[in-house]
Amino acid sequence: MPFRLPLTSPPATRAATSERGILFTLAAVQFTHIMDFMIMMPLGAGLMRVFNISPTQFSYLVAAYGLAAAVTGFAGGFFIDRLDRKHALLWLFAGFGAATLGCALAPTFLWLLAARLAAGACGGVAGSLVLSIVSDVIPPERRGRGMAVVMTAFPLASVIGIPAGLTLADLFEWHAPFLLLAVLSVPIWFIASRYLPALPPSPIKTHPGRQMWEILTHGVHLRAFMVTAALVFAGALIIPFMSPSLVANTGLTESQLKYVYLFGGAATFFTTPLFGRLTDRHDKLHVLAGVTFAAIASTLVLTRLGSSPIAFTLTVTTVFFITMAGRFTPTTAMISNAVEQRYRGGFMSVNSAVQQAAGGLANLTAGALVVRNASGRLEGYPRVGWLAVFAFALTLVLAWRLRSAAPHAATPAIAK
Repeated sequence: MPFRLPLTSPPATRAATSERGILFTLAAVQFTHIMDFMIMMPLGAGLMRVFNISPTQFSYLVAAYGLAAAVTGFAGGFFIDRLDRKHALLWLFAGFGAATLGCALAPTFLWLLAARLAAGACGGVAGSLVLSIVSDVIPPERRGRGMAVVMTAFPLASVIGIPAGLTLADLFEWHAPFLLLAVLSVPIWFIASRYLPALPPSPIKTHPGRQMWEILTHGVHLRAFMVTAALVFAGALIIPFMSPSLVANTGLTESQLKYVYLFGGAATFFTTPLFGRLTDRHDKLHVLAGVTFAAIASTLVLTRLGSSPIAFTLTVTTVFFITMAGRFTPTTAMISNAVEQRYRGGFMSVNSAVQQAAGGLANLTAGALVVRNASGRLEGYPRVGWLAVFAFALTLVLAWRLRSAAPHAATPAIAK
């Protein structure tokens, strides 16, 4: 271990300090990935205006990140367990920072599309490595809370990143948020290089092709992949057109969108650790079910919002943020617990590919269903909402099947 804490500190204190440092560093890395993906949503109305593109073309920009990440994530499954996770993460994060700079400098729609593909190719695999490192470093009895710490990157991106990015976009046009991310990636890269532990590759003797075949054909893995696909597909249907719909259909201005992310992110910042504790103390499937029912209700209201008072709109979007983030903590912990350590890196890489492919497919599906009418309003969003409700329900069914195949994955940690 590269950590050199004072020898006078009790061992438990040194271990807790090391864990916290690792988790906060990984959360910072994840913050940039999430903000990079999320910033496209509130910039949607402005990008469609600046580049004179349709909602379908905008969905290409959103889907490009996920589809590129899916390809590289699948490729990573062949070799990621043969690499030191820290070094692999640093190389991919450096590529992500360079691609984000490319987004900031893109002069046309096609250039921006190419830069989004590059960002996804690096960022998607880096995100899977973050979760692999959490699973390797944090023991199962604290893994739910560990995942929750890393998941706080989502509310932090909403509370700090998105409002800051939108403010910069108001002042300096849409390029500014991507430039902010590129600059921010530099100190985070140096912090990660200093504080993340070296995690030597697994002692795997099988051929990469054989290893991948075992990952893809393992019964538990297949069920976990299906859970991931349904989990991501449901949210990715709604999120890309949430901001454009709020502007076009509810009367919010582009400058007011920052409050949607500020309130939603602030609430999620406090609720995500709560979901982490619930995940460790209760059956993970039960926690997922409770959050899912609330997600269905908020989705049906959100996708039907017309002209509304801003207070009501912010209440609906805040509940939506809480439930979307809350679904990931128990599900990710369940999936991580179900996978053997020797497969974990490759599995997480392939799982990231499944996640990104499902997200990209959902983005394209939503783009095909949502159209702008002659008056400028977006139509078809309620149909997207009903499709998301079906995906929410399917997630629960598939998670139940995963628990049936690997009961230990959902068992409360304190009961072990």
